[in-house]
Amino acid sequence: MTPADDRVQLVRDATFARLDAGGGISGTRGTAPDGLFLRDARHLSRWQLTVDGTEPEALVPASADTDDTATSVLTPKGTRDHPPAYTVFREQTVSAGTLTEHLRLVSNRPDPVTARVDLTVDADFADLFELRADDRDYAKPGARHETRRTAEGVHFAYRREDWHSRTTVACEPAPTTVADDPGAPGTTARVLSWELALAAQGEAELHLTVHAHPHGLPHAEPVPSRPRATTAPAADDLDRSCEQGLSDVDLLTITATGVDGEPVHVPAAGIPWFLTLFGRDSLLTSYFLLPYRPGTAAATLSALAAIQGREHDPRSGEQPGRIVHETRHGELAHFRQIPYGRYYGAVDATPLFLVLLHAHYETTGERALAVRLEQHARQAVDWMLTDGGIGEHGYLVYQPDPNGLVNQNWKDSAGAICFADGTQAQGPIAVSEAQGYAYDALVRTARLAAEVWQDESYARRLRHLAAELRERFLSEFWMRAADFPALALDGHGRQVDALASDAGHLLWSGILDDEHARRVGQRLLRPDFFSGWAIRTLAAGQKPYHPLSYHRGSAWPHDNALIVLGLARHGLAEEVRTVTRGLVAVAAQNDYRLPEVLAGYAKGATSRPVPYPHSCSPQAWAAATPLALRTALRVAGQV
Repeated sequence: MTPADDRVQLVRDATFARLDAGGGISGTRGTAPDGLFLRDARHLSRWQLTVDGTEPEALVPASADTDDTATSVLTPKGTRDHPPAYTVFREQTVSAGTLTEHLRLVSNRPDPVTARVDLTVDADFADLFELRADDRDYAKPGARHETRRTAEGVHFAYRREDWHSRTTVACEPAPTTVADDPGAPGTTARVLSWELALAAQGEAELHLTVHAHPHGLPHAEPVPSRPRATTAPAADDLDRSCEQGLSDVDLLTITATGVDGEPVHVPAAGIPWFLTLFGRDSLLTSYFLLPYRPGTAAATLSALAAIQGREHDPRSGEQPGRIVHETRHGELAHFRQIPYGRYYGAVDATPLFLVLLHAHYETTGERALAVRLEQHARQAVDWMLTDGGIGEHGYLVYQPDPNGLVNQNWKDSAGAICFADGTQAQGPIAVSEAQGYAYDALVRTARLAAEVWQDESYARRLRHLAAELRERFLSEFWMRAADFPALALDGHGRQVDALASDAGHLLWSGILDDEHARRVGQRLLRPDFFSGWAIRTLAAGQKPYHPLSYHRGSAWPHDNALIVLGLARHGLAEEVRTVTRGLVAVAAQNDYRLPEVLAGYAKGATSRPVPYPHSCSPQAWAAATPLALRTALRVAGQV
C-alpha cells in the first residue's frame, strides 16, 4: 500500500507500519512519520539494517504485495567491476500488534564467507500527537525508558506513573551480540548483530518478530477477516472502486466495545492519524455501506451508544446524550494532556447517530436495535434540544473550543467556516448542514417513536419541532441575492456568506423543499464549484478559495457522496451521473482507491487529479463513497 508520501504502508488488525524504500525505519516525525504503530503510539522507531558495515541499497524498492505484506531486494554498494557481494531478500508483514520479517541473505561470492549483519532497533513510544507537525512540546514528568537484552533479542519498556508500554524483538537465530548504538550513545537504541556463515554462493536466513504491547491492551485482537468475493471480475470502474472500497473498509475495521459490553467491529477513520473510532466518520461510513453491509451500522451504533455522554465536562465537551467525536488510547490522552481521550466536540455526530439508527431500521426492517437503543436515542434528542442549542438558539450550535476544535462540523479546521472575505465566523455558530441533519434526525426519530416504540405523543412533538426548524431555516439561511444557502449563521445571527459545498448536504437531509433543492443542486455543478473531478468545498473565485486548502477549496469524496445522494433524492439524474463520472475517474487513476481529499484544480488544468499533500490513505468514508455513488445511481434510475 502506497500512502500519499513516499513511504510504504502496511496495515492489518488496527496495526500499521510505515517503511522506507528499503524496508527500514529511521524515526521520522511530522507529516510522514515512519514506524510501527498501535493504539496511537509508535512501538518501533528504528529498524535499520547494515551488512558488513554498510547500509544496502534498494535494488527493488519495498512495495506492498498485499495490504499487510511488503517485499524488497537489497544489495550493498557495488560497481561494474566489483559487483555486490550479497543480495538481501526481505519480506515484512504486519498483523495484530506484530511486525514479522524474513531476511534471506544470499552470497554472490565463489568462496565460503562470514557476513556481519547488524540491525539497529529502538522504540520511542511516541504518541501520535507528538509526531504531528504542530511544534508543541508535551511535558512527561517522571517518564523513563528501559532496555534489556533477552535470550531471543531485546525488550523495550516505557513507564510513566500507571502507564506501561512494551515492545519485544525476538530473533531466530538469536543475535550474537546486543550492544548500545555507538552512533547514539545514552539512548535506548540497541544494535543486534549476527555473524552468519555462508557457503560458496550459499545463503542464510533471519526471522525477526516485533511484538507491540500497548498500555491497556494485553494483546491486539485480530479482526475477523471477511471472505473475498468469489464472483466474476468487476465489469467497470465503479465496480472496481466499490470492491477496493470494501477491501479498504476491512483494513480499517477495529474492535470496540458495544453498549452491552460485547465486542463489535467498527470502521476507524483513516491512516496514519485516525485509526480509531470517530463519531461522524464512522457513522457516515456506516450509512454509505448500509444497503450492502447493515451489520456495520449496527456495530457502530452500539459502540457509540456505549460511550454516549453522561455528564458535563468542559474540557472534553462531554454533555448528557451527546455522541462522541473521537476516541484516543495514547499516553497524552490518558494523562489528559490532550482532550481527545473521549472528545465530544462535534455538533453533528449526535443527529447523525439518530439518522443512522432509523436508516438501519428502514433498510433492514429489523426492530431489535431500535428497541435496544431507544433510551440512547431519546437522550440524543434531548441533547439537541438543550445543550445542542435548538431550545435556546433555534438551531444546533457550537462555540469554538480553544483547547480542541475551533470548528465542530465536518469542516473542522480553523478558518473553514468563513465569510466571503475570508473572516472566520464567531460563535455560537450554526452551520447549515448540521441543521439539515437535525431536521432529518427529528423526522426519522418521530417515525421510530410511532412505528417501533409505540409513542405517538412523542412522535407528534418531534414532527412539530422538525416542521418549525425547516420553516425557520429557509427563512433565515437562504441568501436571496446569491440564491443559495448561507454556510452558517454566526453568533450575531448574520449569514456567513461564503458559497460552500455544505449546501449540498441539505438536499440529502430533506430540509429544503424540492424547488430550492433543485436550484442548489444545479448551482453546485457550475464550473466554480465542480472541478470536473468533484465538487469543491468552496466555490472558486472567492477571496478565501485555495485549491490546496484543507476545507476552503479542496474536494472531498465523502462530501460529494452526500451531495450525490441528495441530487438523486430530488431527481437530478444528469447531475448524479456527472459527479459520479468525475469521482470514478479519480479512483481509476489511483488504483481504484479514492483519496480522503484531493486538490481543487480544474480537470482541464492537469491530466490527472492533483493529490492533497497530507491526505489519509486509506480513509473510511472515502473508501465507502463508491458504494454511496452506486446507491445514488439506483435511486436516480441510472442502473
